[in-house]
Amino acid sequence: MRKRLLELAALFLRLGATGFGGPAALIAMMQDEVVTRRKWLSQEYFLDLVGATNLIPGPNATEMAIHIGYIRAGLPGLVIAGICFILPAALLTTGLAWAYVRYGALPQVTPFLYGIKPAVLGIILTALWRLGKTGVKGWRFLLIGLAVMAASFLKVNEILALLAGGLIGMFWLRLYAAHEPRGEGKPQALGCVLTSVLLRFRCLLGGAGATFVAYGSTVAAQVSLWKLGLFFLKIGSVLYGSGYVLVAFLERGLVHDYHWLTQRQLLDAIAAGQFTPGPLSSTATFVGYLLLGTPGAIVATVGMFLPSFLFVAALSPLLPRFRRSPWAAAFLDAVNISSLGLMATVTIRLGQATLVGWPTWLITLATATLSLRWKINSTWVVLLGALIGWLLSTWLSP
Repeated sequence: MRKRLLELAALFLRLGATGFGGPAALIAMMQDEVVTRRKWLSQEYFLDLVGATNLIPGPNATEMAIHIGYIRAGLPGLVIAGICFILPAALLTTGLAWAYVRYGALPQVTPFLYGIKPAVLGIILTALWRLGKTGVKGWRFLLIGLAVMAASFLKVNEILALLAGGLIGMFWLRLYAAHEPRGEGKPQALGCVLTSVLLRFRCLLGGAGATFVAYGSTVAAQVSLWKLGLFFLKIGSVLYGSGYVLVAFLERGLVHDYHWLTQRQLLDAIAAGQFTPGPLSSTATFVGYLLLGTPGAIVATVGMFLPSFLFVAALSPLLPRFRRSPWAAAFLDAVNISSLGLMATVTIRLGQATLVGWPTWLITLATATLSLRWKINSTWVVLLGALIGWLLSTWLSP
């Protein structure tokens, strides 16, 4: 057990320190490490985790790390993997916040990001290809993924698209299934499994929902550690979707409702979360430091990520039971391919924003080739991209 915990700590500290590019990139790096290299999980099980994290609130990449930690080493692994993944981003963001408070501006890292972004895009393309080979088990799966992808492009809410893909796909796959149900033992009804999930959430969360409702009905003009912690605990408990959804929550609460930050300060906090590695939700750390120093950074970070630990602790033990139920397994398969459809949409949008010239195309194709053909570790790919970006920016600058 101790060896596994040390392995988890080393892996997720490294991923947390080098994982640029948002949830899709971080999940792609985890797929490379835990499926391709270490063989801790099968591609199918990893896809199940991706689908599960899309169905619960909270930052997806962090929840993937927590899931993997639980599977590898139980509850101690859950805690170690989650903390080690969050810690590097929280420390780096705190350092940026200190510099921001002292000097009134953020350091310039644009030259490095010039190469990191296309390198990350290459890693995402590699993971999408590998996961797609496992998730697309026939033409029906392909159609479900393409339908969810199209819905996402048409601005349909991500969670609605995912649930619709899962439910419709479940009935379609069960009606026309050409294979025997996987697993052994007496199948369970989908409703029973879902009821178990809800009961676990209720036991873990207790009366937190009532606290959030009461808190949401009040407006505080003055910041305190208690109010700051509740604010981010509320967001971490209800946050679905991309980083842009987090931005909307923060702007509404911090700028308009509570007047804790100015619009400029919020934009700088979001920028800090974007160009530090690890989860974008580390923006909470930056905000906490701006408002209440180091104690504020700690409280905001804990409030933001604590619900993810609780949700995963409730859900992760139930995934094998899902696989033993034919209907629940079909639902998981449909959710998995729907998740890949959403991931493909994110990849295309990232490509539109990233591929702005021949150097970025070259870096993306090179890193995708290195990752797919020669299986170069994704951490080295990101660092190589940062170096190439700095050299190209220096060379191309007037």
